[in-house]
Amino acid sequence: MSTTSLVIDAVNTCAVEGERLDPEGVRSSVARHLGLPAAGRIGTRHVDGLVEMLLDATAGARVPLTAERLHGWHAGLFPITVAGWRVGSDPMRVVSGHPGKATVHYQAPPSDRVPAEMERFLAWWVAGSTPKDGVLRAALAHLWFVTIHPYDDGNGRITRAITDMALAQDEDTGTRLYSMSAQIEADRSAYYGQLERAQRGDGEITEWILWFLGTLGAAIAAADSRLDRVLARGRFWQRHGGVALNERQSKVVRRMLEAGPGGFEGGLSTRKYISLTGTSRATAQREIAELVEKGLLVRRPGGGRSTAYDLVW
Repeated sequence: MSTTSLVIDAVNTCAVEGERLDPEGVRSSVARHLGLPAAGRIGTRHVDGLVEMLLDATAGARVPLTAERLHGWHAGLFPITVAGWRVGSDPMRVVSGHPGKATVHYQAPPSDRVPAEMERFLAWWVAGSTPKDGVLRAALAHLWFVTIHPYDDGNGRITRAITDMALAQDEDTGTRLYSMSAQIEADRSAYYGQLERAQRGDGEITEWILWFLGTLGAAIAAADSRLDRVLARGRFWQRHGGVALNERQSKVVRRMLEAGPGGFEGGLSTRKYISLTGTSRATAQREIAELVEKGLLVRRPGGGRSTAYDLVW
C-alpha cells in the first residue's frame, strides 16, 4: 500500500465509524512505520495500532489469518482492553437514534456462539487462500466477519482490514493505490443500508456483492484520478520548477495544483488570490500578472469583472 493511500485508508476507515482522525498524526505514524522521515504531530497509540493493522493486512497478506493475529490487531486498536472475543449475555446490536426511540438495524449472534462462528470463518478463509475469484471472496469475507461481530468494538475497522487482505491476496501484491475505506466513507449511508438488507434478509446476498463490486470499481477510478493529478503536478514542476516565485505566489500555485486540472472551480480571480494570501488588491493583480508573464497562468476567455486564470498544465 502506498504512503498516500495508507493515510487515506486509515483516516477513512475510522470516518466510516464516525471517528475523525488528525491526518497529520496519521501521516507521521505512517512515516515512522515505513522508516521515512517523520514530520508533524506524533500519533497516539491508537493511531499507531491502526496503521500497524493496515500495513500487516496488506504487506502480510500471505501470513495465516488466525484468532491470535486478529486479537493482536484488536489489542492495537484498543490498548487498554484484553484481546479476545466478546463475552457476556447482553445482545450486541447496531442501533441508531436516541435512547428510547432507537432503531435496531442488526443484532449479532450471542457471544457464546462467537468462538464456533469464528472457527468456521477462519477455516473458510484458509480454504480459499488461493482463490479463483478473490474479489468475490473479499465481498463475502467482509459481510461474514462484520455479521459475526466478534468484538465489543472495532469490528468495522478489522472487517475492512480483512477486506484489504483478501484483495491483496487476489492481486498477489502488498502494494495498492486505491482505498476501499475512502469509497465506503464517500457513500456511508448506502454502505450501512446494504449491510442491513443483507444481514436481515433470507441469505440472498447478490445485491450486496453487486454493490461491493461497484464500490471497488469506484475506488480504483478515484485512485486513477488521484494518480493523474500527481503526474500532472510532476509534469508542471518539470516545466516550471526553475521559475522564481514569492511565498504568496507559491501558495496559490500549490493550491491550484492540489485541485488538479479543472478542479479549481471558476479559475483564479483577483478576489480568490486576495482570499488565499491576505494581500492587497493591487499586489494581487501585480503578482497574477507576473505569473502570466512567467508562463504559469493563462487567462480564461472573457474579461472585465469575470477575469480569471488557469494554470498552464
